[in-house]
Parts: sequence; C-alpha cells; structure tokens
Amino acid sequence: MPTGWYVCSMAVTAREKLLDAALGVIRAQGYAGTSVDELCARAGVTKGAFFHHFRSKDALAVAAADHWSATTSALFAGADYHRHEDPLDRLIAYVDFRKDLIRGSIPEFTCLVGTMVQEAFGASDEIREACRRSIEGHAETLEADFAAALVRYNVRGATAKSLALYTQAALQGAFILAKAANDASVAIDCIGHLKTYVMLLFGRRDCSI
Repeated sequence: MPTGWYVCSMAVTAREKLLDAALGVIRAQGYAGTSVDELCARAGVTKGAFFHHFRSKDALAVAAADHWSATTSALFAGADYHRHEDPLDRLIAYVDFRKDLIRGSIPEFTCLVGTMVQEAFGASDEIREACRRSIEGHAETLEADFAAALVRYNVRGATAKSLALYTQAALQGAFILAKAANDASVAIDCIGHLKTYVMLLFGRRDCSI
C-alpha cells in the first residue's frame, strides 16, 4: 500500500484497476508522459480491456479525476480536524493535516488533478472541467468554516469562497515548487506560511490546538 495522501482502493474490476493505475502513473510521469500501454501494464489488464471501458486516454483522465475526488473526499471527511468546535481551529487543523500528508515521494503526495490541468487545460475542455470540478469541489468543503470564522472573528474584505479557493491555490503552488526543486521540504515550508496567513487574517497570534 503506498504512502502519501492517496490510498489505493481494493480494485476488483479492470476499470477500477485502470483508474487506480492512472492515479499513480500520471502523478509520477505527467499526463502527456503516460501512455495507454503503461496504464495497462500497471493495472495488469489488456489493451482491449482498456478500450472496453474507456474510448480514449482523455476519457480515462476525466474518469480518473472523478475517482480522485471520490477517494480523497472520503479521506478528508474522516479526518480529525472536524472535531474542533471553533471554525478557525478547524481551518488551522485542516492546514496542519495537509502538511502531515507530505510524506513519501513527491508523486505520492501531489495532486492528480493539479498535475493534469497544467498540461491539459488548453488541449481538452473535458479534462480541464473535470479538474476544475475536483479542485473547486474540495474547496467548497472549507467554505462553511471560513464563513463561520469570518463572522465569529469579525473579519471583513474577504469572502468564504475566495479564501477556500486561495487555500487550494497555495497548496497547488506548494506542490509545483516541490516538483521544481525535487524537494518535499519546499511544500512543507509553503504550507507553514499558509497556516501563518490564516492565523494572522483572523487575528490569531498563537495556536494551541
């Protein structure tokens, strides 16, 4: 079982095996650098099985983005940061959780949809939209906590939606810099700065959670 923030499901069909393979191979090699033959080899299925389930590599990419969303949604829904009563404490603990997920090799903790959309946004509207749906869908899970924190701490000049999207922009940027430097510590530092920003925005000078 791989480390990192994606945990491979117990695939029982060729389709599920291909989707799980895509999550690993595309994060390691990029979308353009991944071939159908490589996906089939990783999944242990035939090329005929691939085209039985997916009309093209692009079609698999769209399905993989949705599979990524479903898998990671379960991870975050069950995470410990939800236990805090104060919405700001939940947000700070969320950022800490994201930092704790930086382990293993760089492909193991980086984001599938963030990787794909950088390559495919101008080439495939279907892949771009699937990646947008995944990234913004996760951001939406933070909006209620940001909205409650804005009210509780009387912070003006920002919206819950914009702050939720900003957290994702900061995280995706951290992953890009880690890839560029081939150094996971860069991502850890960037996420630390994101935590500082959230704390200072809401007037929190120290954190005891």
